[in-house]
Amino acid sequence: MSQAETAPSGATLPGATASGSTASGVPAVAVGRRPQTAAGFLALFRNELHLTFRRMRTKVLLGILAVLPVLIGVVVKLNTDSPHEGGGGVNFIAQTTQNGLFLVFTALAVALPVFLPMTVGVVAGDSVAGEAATGTLRYLLVAPAGRTRLLAAKFTAGLVFCLAATAAVALAALATGAALFPLGEVTLISGDTIGFGDALLRAVLVAGVVAVSLSGLVAIGLFVSTLTGSGIAAMAATVGLVVTVQILDAFPQLDAVRPFLFTHYWLSFADLLREPMYWDSVWKDLGLQAAYVAVFGAAAWSRFTSRDISA
Repeated sequence: MSQAETAPSGATLPGATASGSTASGVPAVAVGRRPQTAAGFLALFRNELHLTFRRMRTKVLLGILAVLPVLIGVVVKLNTDSPHEGGGGVNFIAQTTQNGLFLVFTALAVALPVFLPMTVGVVAGDSVAGEAATGTLRYLLVAPAGRTRLLAAKFTAGLVFCLAATAAVALAALATGAALFPLGEVTLISGDTIGFGDALLRAVLVAGVVAVSLSGLVAIGLFVSTLTGSGIAAMAATVGLVVTVQILDAFPQLDAVRPFLFTHYWLSFADLLREPMYWDSVWKDLGLQAAYVAVFGAAAWSRFTSRDISA
């Protein structure tokens, strides 16, 4: 970071003389607050992406997500000839043996309840608290970056990570499915058969829905991250909240509350594997995520813009 970026508003660069020029004769320029432009936001956004994806922790998490479909594919392949009985979950996995593309849907169904939200919770929870703990957050605000703009950049970077995490699962599953199982026409869970091209488009659509389904968790993690200066505490709290909500969602006694839990409609993407596609639950999921983004995004903004950054 240059001196011009870190100098406070109205200050001159080190080495400037009383007449307003540096020792080398170059006029010193007073540093003021940068205009809140789209270019400035894009610069912050690129910086947030760089910070997020260059961390070894992020690379390890994405690697684990990519390995998960491989393990699922190998297990299904080894048990292809084993008899299976049970409900829709077993039948859903069994479809993979008929067409490798179904491994994409199976892997997303396995990763969404636990693995994907854990990785997203770690990244979102650390977004503000992690930089506060290391002291870099204070320098970002002195630059000045603008708190609202910085928070928006962190949230947008979190959404990009959701897409990257979902893509890691889907692409690894597609490659593994193609290697271990036949490809071709796909029989949907409704019993209808569609061509491979149409099925591939549905896989892209499903992956997009899964990624957007995690947006509410990003907002929650961002809010939790503004409450503490410890990145570890924020990550643990966010992941712990996901686990707690998942447990609560499993109790039939809480039927009056369950539809309002942000995890409740996560697996609604299975309705997109019918002919015709059934959108009701998917729209409920997307609407619920939008509500969580609005509520917890506003709470994060309120907390962050009034927070005393003294670290």
